[in-house]
Amino acid sequence: MTTVRVCVCGDESTGKSSLISSLVRGQFIPLKLQPVLPNITFPRLPGTFEDVTTIIVDTSARPQDRTTLRKEIRKSNVILLVYADHYSYERVALFWMPYFRSLGVNVPVVLCATKSDLVGQGSTSQVVKEEMLPVMAEFREIDSCIRTSAREHRNVNEVFILCQKAVTHPIAPLYDYKEGVLKPACVSALRRIFYLCDKDQDGYLNDQEMRDFQAKCFHKTLTDDDLENIKASISKASKGPSTADSERRVDLAGFLQLNKIYAEKGRHETIWIILREYHYTNSLSLDDKFLHPKFDVPEHCSAELSPAGYRFFVDLFLLFDKDSDGGLNDGELGALFAPTPGLPASWSESSFPSSTVRNEAGHITLQGWLAQWSMTTFLEPKTTIEYLAYLGFEPPNPKDPVTAALKITKPRKRRRRQGRVERNVVMCYILGAPGAGKSSLLDAFLHRPFDSLHRPTIKPRRNVNSVELPGGKQVYLILEELGELEPAILENKAKLDSCDLLCYTYDSSDPDSFSHIVNIRAKYPHLDELPSIYTALKADRDKTTQRSELQPDEYTSSLNMSTPLHVSVTWNSITELFVALADAATNPSSAYPKSEEDAPDRRSLYMALGATGCAAVAALMIWRRSTNAA
Repeated sequence: MTTVRVCVCGDESTGKSSLISSLVRGQFIPLKLQPVLPNITFPRLPGTFEDVTTIIVDTSARPQDRTTLRKEIRKSNVILLVYADHYSYERVALFWMPYFRSLGVNVPVVLCATKSDLVGQGSTSQVVKEEMLPVMAEFREIDSCIRTSAREHRNVNEVFILCQKAVTHPIAPLYDYKEGVLKPACVSALRRIFYLCDKDQDGYLNDQEMRDFQAKCFHKTLTDDDLENIKASISKASKGPSTADSERRVDLAGFLQLNKIYAEKGRHETIWIILREYHYTNSLSLDDKFLHPKFDVPEHCSAELSPAGYRFFVDLFLLFDKDSDGGLNDGELGALFAPTPGLPASWSESSFPSSTVRNEAGHITLQGWLAQWSMTTFLEPKTTIEYLAYLGFEPPNPKDPVTAALKITKPRKRRRRQGRVERNVVMCYILGAPGAGKSSLLDAFLHRPFDSLHRPTIKPRRNVNSVELPGGKQVYLILEELGELEPAILENKAKLDSCDLLCYTYDSSDPDSFSHIVNIRAKYPHLDELPSIYTALKADRDKTTQRSELQPDEYTSSLNMSTPLHVSVTWNSITELFVALADAATNPSSAYPKSEEDAPDRRSLYMALGATGCAAVAALMIWRRSTNAA
């Protein structure tokens, strides 16, 4: 719960104690008050609904009480500065405001003209214009101003509510009085909110989008008259025609103008209601708990997008594919990521969009878009959650957190007799000697043309694509070439735990290529704990004898494993390898090395015998029953 400490300051006999007493009693009672009232605490101020505790501190302006005054000012969250006549008004600029500055305090000040029932100097608007606005223009610390009367109980509650809101809904981060503009951080936040409210991304908030915005932020319906008044206010305040088109829809400039009007009229609480509904903090940054909610992935499990998460990213892609060419070009991607800090760091590091499927123009397709997010969720679920928050994901159930877009898979257990893995995203490390053809394999995975020029891989490289398994199920397969970090990764237990399959590759035309596989299996015996597939690349070239104690076919046979698959990235049949990899990753028992023949699995035999026995017993009982009946 928030606590606001209000320090009431001002010259002697300006009505500080009477103002506080009138708030406490709810009315003015002419009693002789003690010079300084004790501190008063309100768990909730009269006339408010916010759970904010307010502590009101009365002070004395006498020189002998100056030490206490200094202490109270420094402890306060907001200062209520009171004046009652021309002399005390002059003292606001000549003494009090410079005094506050000399103490080095950086808290808002609410300026209050008391005893308004005794002053017959025109209307409130005239007093505000002639007295208060000049002082506010000179001292930017003054948050707001108000006229009160303790005797008539006029604006008594309101002045303390203003003090409370000066702390809970500060104007300083929002509006620059000197320049008369919204501050850049506020504009940035409101720009993102406009983007999220513009559901059809046409650059305007139509009437329905305005009503949805009103309902979300203020939990009440926006009437036709209210909507017309808002549009009229924007048009009147705007100097150009950019705030509305012929149908008077609200564009970004108009939306910012509307909030500028709120700030100028002292209705900054309205802006804060909007900002906080969209999870902004007092520093105008998004709440860390909103961006990074608790989401733990248990050991041996992985994170995937839920159906709601996939639906969100599909809708987002279709919304921003403005030219309907089936791909997102640079401009469309820039517009899509406008409310975020930009592309995720891991995307930039992996040279996105080259890490996934693109069309002929080089633009990411819907298939590649979903594959990229599937890989990000698998490797960095917290990054996906953060970007879901930035991009405005709304769970089907409004009470659910952003994490409803993700799901946790069942634990994967390293068992040689494991059944199918219930996962939609799997990862395979591509291992092999330099020059074996691993990079070309990753290119072929994304249907890219073969390039005969050899470029050594330094940093790990990942590609992701969808693969259709026998039976029609689709999974997302991540292939990673480890580059020069291969030894370090193969020694890293956490890295290996995230891997579902190893693909050992060698160049069937290079006699020294297969020995690399033999060496790394001997050096890292724990790799036998992972399922694996052996692949002979460059099968379109002449096959050569490998300089190894055992030839590849003999080597795999000694492990009681399938012989290497012979493939070439220049063959159309290369897709069969990717299907085989995805199938082995989801059905790992078929791809484990075996040192000896597995014992026969007698479970099915026992089940069959049990079923036969039950059937025999049932038949015997029926026969007996029919015999007795006869």
